[in-house]
Amino acid sequence: MKQKGNPEYYDVIAHLIERFGPVGSETWKAEESRAWEEYNAEILRNARRQAGITQAELAERIGSDKSYISKIEHGKTVPTVASFYRIVSALGMQVHLTKNGIGF
Repeated sequence: MKQKGNPEYYDVIAHLIERFGPVGSETWKAEESRAWEEYNAEILRNARRQAGITQAELAERIGSDKSYISKIEHGKTVPTVASFYRIVSALGMQVHLTKNGIGF
């Protein structure tokens, strides 16, 4: 959706509102939640690859199976908080909670 007055800018928020409803609506919240889940899945997938281990190796380290890791990395399941911390630890990483957000 081109922004009025300047055809070179794309109004992303207007497009999102058009597609998902007003900010804060139930459909907006559901899509926002889904987007965060996909983002976190991508972070974990990239961290595993950067660590140089396979899904099977990561699964073994956390006492799970490869299909569980695959489902997480493809956004088909969201790990519990406990599983998330086991995965992060198995990747040799730490989670740091700060006033401004979460860091790895």
